[in-house]
Amino acid sequence: MASAPTFSTQQDWRQIHLGRLLGHAMRRFDARVLHLMAHNEEVPLALSNLAARAQVSAAHIHITRHLSLQGSRLSDLADSAGMTKQAMGDLVTQCEAWGLITRESDPQDARAKRIVFTDTGLAWLSAFEQAVAQAEAEFKQEVGGDVATVVSLGLEAYAGAYADLESQARAHKNTT
Repeated sequence: MASAPTFSTQQDWRQIHLGRLLGHAMRRFDARVLHLMAHNEEVPLALSNLAARAQVSAAHIHITRHLSLQGSRLSDLADSAGMTKQAMGDLVTQCEAWGLITRESDPQDARAKRIVFTDTGLAWLSAFEQAVAQAEAEFKQEVGGDVATVVSLGLEAYAGAYADLESQARAHKNTT
């Protein structure tokens, strides 16, 4: 009979490990960005109201982060965001209803559609850029410039390694 696993007497590791802290930090950052966007005078009022009432979530930001300025196919957008095509399709439908994006014929393939920003969507993208810059400046102010730089470099290296692993996994999947 196998012996029962042993655990450290300190059980706080389940609440304060790096992954959990990163998750909390990401949710805090995204919430701040959405708050700033909700109060940005350049964002159309209807979108500001949606953001202020928490109708726009961090998931909707995936489109803002991943949609090319020249437009993207749904499958490319979903792949870039690390989401299923169906989940991204639902976000696209919502964002299209809000006037952020539209679907147009793809000039490369008449059977396909490209998702592109509308003028309202470009205003949203500009507000997103401003909100991210402000949230990053607030982070730097709160933790100090040196710590902010080390955190940024460390996360860039860590996330870059993950992106490399994802690319390798996709390449392997496509060859099998």
